Amino acid sequence: MGIIWALITAVCWGSIVLVSEKLGGDFHSQTFGMTLGALLFSIVAFFIVQPNLNITVFAIGIVSGIFWVIGQRNQFASVDYLGVSKIVPLSTGMQLFGTTLFGVIVFHEWKTTTEIIIGIIAICAIIAGALLTSRRSEQGDQKDKQNFKKGLTILLISTIGYVTYVVIIRWFELNGWQAILPQAVGMFIGALVLSFKHKPFNKYSVRNILTGLIWSTGNLTLLLSLPLIGIATSFSLSQTGIIISTLGGIFLLGEKRSKKEIIWVISGCVLIIAGGVMLGFTKS
Repeated sequence: MGIIWALITAVCWGSIVLVSEKLGGDFHSQTFGMTLGALLFSIVAFFIVQPNLNITVFAIGIVSGIFWVIGQRNQFASVDYLGVSKIVPLSTGMQLFGTTLFGVIVFHEWKTTTEIIIGIIAICAIIAGALLTSRRSEQGDQKDKQNFKKGLTILLISTIGYVTYVVIIRWFELNGWQAILPQAVGMFIGALVLSFKHKPFNKYSVRNILTGLIWSTGNLTLLLSLPLIGIATSFSLSQTGIIISTLGGIFLLGEKRSKKEIIWVISGCVLIIAGGVMLGFTKS
């Protein structure tokens, strides 16, 4: 059952950007709508589980949620420049690399020689996979190059937000159930502040409540899988969702990629997943 929970997480998180693009709206309304959905979900979950909360936990959770908004908002924004099929593998690879780097340097998670060797191989696989997904079969014009630079810059900001959102929870050792509601409050506040002047209150933000519910469902099923199959397996399986968004961007959203580029994208996804699996085995 634990494997099924983890695979549900992969499907949920792997389809978020794809579903959001289908629902429409700019990245302001997409982010705001998603946080509304997450807040609604977290309120229901809070009253069901009733975890112990205090001011410190709430404050940490809110800060974590704000950084999540920075990550998600800029990921949505980068899609306009690079497309879903390129953004998601790159974003996944950069997040895995960033969180692993913090895990090793700050939290000393790799303690044995075997873990260090596996971890280094995993990082190399992730970097290679990310480079493959961004490879082009033809040299683009000046506009394409500018779009790539803008998209990559925005994605770097997104990665900083995502990594910080995870690291804060790890640093203060918050329980996953404790973090759900405070994080959602922080997500909502962050999205409201960053998007308010862009008038995110529209039909697209209402539609994107669905993406918030999808994200929250994935978050919940990941929590359910942890005690059943452990961090290593559940973490690894949750990364396989990039296949959905990457191939969905090409075949469902109609993003133009040559046959060579499709092969490179699929190969890059396989390498990133393989790196994620190997990183999972370095986690105790």
